[in-house]
Amino acid sequence: MATLQPALSGIRVVEQGTFITGPCAGMMLADLGADVIKVESPEGDPYRAYQAGQYSPHFQAYNRNKRSLALDMKQAGDREIFNGLIREADVYIQNFRPGTAARLGAGLEQLHALNPRLVYCSISGFGSSGPYVDRPSYDSVAQALSGFLSVVVDYRRPQFLGPALADAITGLYASQGVLGALVQRGRSGKGCHVEISMLEAMAHFAVEPFAAFFALHQVPTSADRPRLAQAYILRTADERLIAIHLSSLEKFWKGLTAALEAPELAIDPRFNPRERRIAEYEALRQELDARFARKPLAHWMQRLQAEDVPHAPVNRIDDVVKDPQVEHLGIIVPVEAPHTATQAVRPALQFDGARAGSVLPAPLLNEHGAAIRSAIARGQAWPAAAEESGRRERTRTRAGGL
Repeated sequence: MATLQPALSGIRVVEQGTFITGPCAGMMLADLGADVIKVESPEGDPYRAYQAGQYSPHFQAYNRNKRSLALDMKQAGDREIFNGLIREADVYIQNFRPGTAARLGAGLEQLHALNPRLVYCSISGFGSSGPYVDRPSYDSVAQALSGFLSVVVDYRRPQFLGPALADAITGLYASQGVLGALVQRGRSGKGCHVEISMLEAMAHFAVEPFAAFFALHQVPTSADRPRLAQAYILRTADERLIAIHLSSLEKFWKGLTAALEAPELAIDPRFNPRERRIAEYEALRQELDARFARKPLAHWMQRLQAEDVPHAPVNRIDDVVKDPQVEHLGIIVPVEAPHTATQAVRPALQFDGARAGSVLPAPLLNEHGAAIRSAIARGQAWPAAAEESGRRERTRTRAGGL
């Protein structure tokens, strides 16, 4: 095994995040090797109890590789512990409603007075000012307001899709902003205020539909992208789903007709050239549906691969875990703790061919509180992680293939 040198080793982060956006930003930094202390209220991050108990799988997903310290910010002693951590921190992350952090004693001016080098990251629903500043915002609201939902939802059967995309995407943008601010601080020696709202993140994430609107003066819909990309989800004879993507290259269309053994489609004037396939997207989808329904998934996988057509089965999560390429890349790794799930998806990035070989579990509420308080009482301004052996184990990695 090779050893992954954490890119953010030595970077100290105080995260006061709840639910997803703030915790996701903190997790991204922790995955890169930053030492993240998650400061929680005595009741804990509400996401802990999302499905009963204090350790929901939803909470676990966004809080791995961190330490937990419960502080009552109304108590002078706990505020001093918090302030002491801030004096030594490189980054502070919060996703409270605008104004809440200042009321807790964790506003921008308050923390920069303690530590001018601090990168202060604030995440909100709609920004720190404006007509919507006092509105509550959640994932669904941000998806809808930003326009993103309009280009992914079928208006005939509107429904939300899968995971909390706006929450997680905003957290990813926030972590990117923090990394940029750390680089800037390396030049200037000064911290700065990184701001990101869910509305801004999702509008930027939908940059392609906005670009199309500005260029073509037509309002994009959810049908545009699959139609232009010639992407289809089709049902096979064994009731499995398969996705194909023909893009703009003629060779993929020729490969598809060869895989289907359907030379008549290759010359059908309804579907040739590509512009006709775009215009007749629905008619072509019906033709493909009927043909793919004649054989099982395995047959079509073999035929499409033989003709070099971009395709993939629509895997369920349990299918992904067993997928050969996923196994080859070591995407599923062990979790180093007895009180949680034994596996997780590793950080996505590799550095010089090295990747994380395991992760530390999300902390129990205040799991590290006693150790942190004890270390501070002994004069440690920023307590070192007690589980150093666990952290070393976390950095063990696989280089190249398994």
